[in-house]
This record gives sequence, structure tokens and C-alpha cells, in this order.
Amino acid sequence: MSDLYPEMDALKSSDPDVYAIIRDEEDRQARTIRLIASENYTSRAIMEATGSVLTNKYSEGYPGRRYYEGQEHMDRVENLARDRGKELFGAEHVNVQPYSGSPANLEAYYALCEVGDPILGMGLPFGGHLTHGWKVNFSGRFYDAHHYGVDPDTHLIDFAEVRKIAREVKPKVIFCGGSAYPREIDFDKFGEIAEEVGAHLVADIAHIAGLIAGGQHPSPIEAADVVSSTTHKTLRGPRGGLLMCKKKFAKDIDRAVFPALQGGPHMNTIAGVAIAFKEAMRPEFKTYAADIIENARAMADAFVEKGYTLVSGGTDNHLLLVDVTARGSTGKIASTAMAQAGIVCNANSIPFDPRSPFDPSGIRIGTAAVTTRGMKPAQMRQIVAWTDDAINHADDPARLAAIRAEVDAMCGEFPVP
Repeated sequence: MSDLYPEMDALKSSDPDVYAIIRDEEDRQARTIRLIASENYTSRAIMEATGSVLTNKYSEGYPGRRYYEGQEHMDRVENLARDRGKELFGAEHVNVQPYSGSPANLEAYYALCEVGDPILGMGLPFGGHLTHGWKVNFSGRFYDAHHYGVDPDTHLIDFAEVRKIAREVKPKVIFCGGSAYPREIDFDKFGEIAEEVGAHLVADIAHIAGLIAGGQHPSPIEAADVVSSTTHKTLRGPRGGLLMCKKKFAKDIDRAVFPALQGGPHMNTIAGVAIAFKEAMRPEFKTYAADIIENARAMADAFVEKGYTLVSGGTDNHLLLVDVTARGSTGKIASTAMAQAGIVCNANSIPFDPRSPFDPSGIRIGTAAVTTRGMKPAQMRQIVAWTDDAINHADDPARLAAIRAEVDAMCGEFPVP
């Protein structure tokens, strides 16, 4: 069993049941290849901050305008996080209080439009996010949601379609960005379309924030009115949310976060966000961001060499979508077999997928977490070989167990930092 955090003696004594669960999960994360595109490993410094006494403080309001006393140190840490966020991303205004990415997107809608207004976002089956107007989400119920997709041949965003729909529906808000789009996003083109139809542009960079911070993906700060993000994923911070905007939207954004949709911020998380921003400003983070993409492209090449079809033919960022149906498999069968072999990803729909979202045609793979552990293209090729082996032997427990042992051995060579 991994023992990265031996300081949990109080928990072990007070609640051995919870202690055991945490230790088991710590062990699982250390001994598996984690390819879920929205996951990563935070630094020990961030773990310590999120488990600190800042958990005890209620800080409703904003620095200098709190509703409770005893805020002098909370103001310091929130101002530090905001200032670092501005420096890191070049933003005019930063709000670090959103609890996560979905609340941040809800707050962007609240600030920029009214219930029932038309909105436009990438459809979920094409790589968008639930909060970009999908029917089962608040954004699809509260607003008149419309969607754009990708070209059926290239799987790239079809900007002619985006412009056509935008001219027809005159959305108040256009969302760009997604959770399963493996290519670079042209924020400037989205900005041109938004300006043409009088819409506000929101760029959701939850998945690529670390790549932007590391200089490996163009930034939306100039093109978008509001930028939303999580603070984990490629940014490698704690589980939190982030909103950035131009100064003219600052009051509307801040009021949308509090008092409209949230109460007291999680100050322990905000401290972790401040640390993550500082870590992302270090020169080695630029190398890390470049390595993420290099690893993703190495995996893409290896999958293609083995005869798999990739959505869009490859990747420009940290993730790739792999069609597994040519192997006679499905996304759910493949991801389950991979998990049994110690390789953890998720089943995922591919554009124009004929299969159900509950057992789609593809798997989604991300390289942020394995890159944090120091793995390189050679290890990416080995992971693809194991993945292919697991998919081809999904009904062979003995073979999956053998792969699992090999995975375990490699994980031991690349410990969690």
C-alpha cells in the first residue's frame, strides 16, 4: 500500500473506516495508469492547504466586504489567488470563488443573459459539455438552447455552421470549449461570430487551462467576454472553479457568484488555487504542458499504428477519442476491460455515434496525470500496447490480470510526486 500521507494518525484513530477507504483510494491512484482526461495529481503543498484550518472559516462576501468578522487572513489569501490568476492568464478580473466548473458556467449565464434567452454551444455528442445547453442540464432547461457540431468528415468545428445558426437564432451567449474535443480551439473565430450577431462569448477552458497557462494553446482572454474554468485537470490544482472577465463585466460576474448563486466560498480550496497558480508560473510548468501534448500525440500515433480510428485523426491537446468498434468492442466493454488491467479511462461517445451514450463506440483518454508522474512517449506506446491487449482479451480474466501485474510494476517506476 502507498503511504504518501502518513500524517493521518488522527483520522486513523477517530474513524478507521474512512481512513481505510482513503488509504485504499490512495493505493489505487498510485498503482493504476490514470487516463481520465479530467483528472490529475495535485502537489503535496496543495493537499496540505486544502486540509488546513482554512476549512474552518466562513467568509461570505468578498475581500474588504465580508459579512462576518475575523477575515483579515481570508482576505489575504483570496487577494493573493486573484492577483496570481490575473498575472498567469493576463485577465483583467478574476473570481476564484466558484465551487467548480458547472457552477461557474451557471454564474456566467446568470451574469450575461436572462432565463429563456437563446444560447448557443457545442452539442454534447460532438465534444461539448452538459452545461453548454444540453437538454438534461439546467442550461438546456432554463434557456432556449441551440447547438453546433463538427464536420462529419474532419470532426473539426464547422464554423460555417456556427455562423449560420448564430445568425438564425441571435443567441445572447455563445459558449465555446468542450470536454471531449481533441483539437485546438480558434477563439478568435468564435469572437468574430459573437461580435457579428451581438452575443456574449464565454470560453470554457476547464480542460485546457493548464495548456494555456503553459503556453501550449492560444488564450481566449482577448476574444471572450468571460472565461470559465475548473482549477484541476491540466492546471493541476484543487477541485475548484474560476471565472475571468473583462473589467466591464466584473460587477455582474461577482454578483452572479455571490449573492446570486453561492454562499460562503471554500477558503481552503482558494488557498490551493493560489498555490496552483504559483506552480503554473514556474518555468518547469511550461515543460510539463508541452510534455502533456507530446505524450498525447505519441499515444495517438501508436493507436493509429495498431489500426484504431481516432476522432479528427489525432490530437492537439491532452486528450484523444478512440473508436474501438473496429476491434469488435464497445466503449463500455473496452473501458471495463482496461480498468481490470489497471488502465483507467472512460467510455465516450464519438461524433455521429450510432451507439447509445451508455455503451458508446469510443473511449476518451487524457495524458495529464501520467505526465505528472514523469512518463514519456516510450511509456505511452507501452500503455497503448497494453490497452490493445486488454481490449482484445476483454473476456479473459487471466490475461487481464497479467497485464495488471505489468502495469503495477511500471507504476512503481514512476511514483506519484
